[in-house]
Amino acid sequence: MPATTRKGAATRQRIIEGAAAHIREHGVAATTLDDVLARTSTSKSQLFHYFPGGREELLLAVARFEADRVLEDQQPQLGDLTSWPAWQLWRDKVVDRYRRQGRLCPLNGVMSHLGNGTPGAQAVVTELMNRWQAELAAGVRHMQGAGEIDPALDPDRTAAALLAGIQGGVLIQMSTGHTTHLEAALDLTLAHLRTPTPSTTSPSTAPTPA
Repeated sequence: MPATTRKGAATRQRIIEGAAAHIREHGVAATTLDDVLARTSTSKSQLFHYFPGGREELLLAVARFEADRVLEDQQPQLGDLTSWPAWQLWRDKVVDRYRRQGRLCPLNGVMSHLGNGTPGAQAVVTELMNRWQAELAAGVRHMQGAGEIDPALDPDRTAAALLAGIQGGVLIQMSTGHTTHLEAALDLTLAHLRTPTPSTTSPSTAPTPA
């Protein structure tokens, strides 16, 4: 049942954030509704008022919350990819975020529990990737307009490739505990984008008039 008042919205958000914090500390499997009730000082009737579907509905709300955090943690850099120093700051922020997160990814944990085949869960991931890719593509377009990135590159495909590299690096980090592959994916992709095009670097070969 959706919250219809400011107080109700605040209560619902408190439950979501409390559940997310407990999952970050203990994992999805070890998080029960009783844990959430105790952590948020919420009654069972309140919890089921806002989440009539119980634990599964709450976990889906936590997934949306964690997906939003993925992008929020990259701001304001992600929304201001207008120079190479800005891209480098964004790169550093991404690496720092996942280094601090460590091997336990709360969003991945919740999604694994819900199952990627769940329509609601699919929508959370799809929206996150679309929003993230759009921000990166906007940065590529800006740099193309400034003459800093090859205009022949497709901004959306370029952003998709960059995003795929990040996700692959994070997945490996979850197994190894190291950000080496994540950093390599970012550094090599950005270096490729910074490579000048022949048209902007080759001097004119036309003969000089006698």
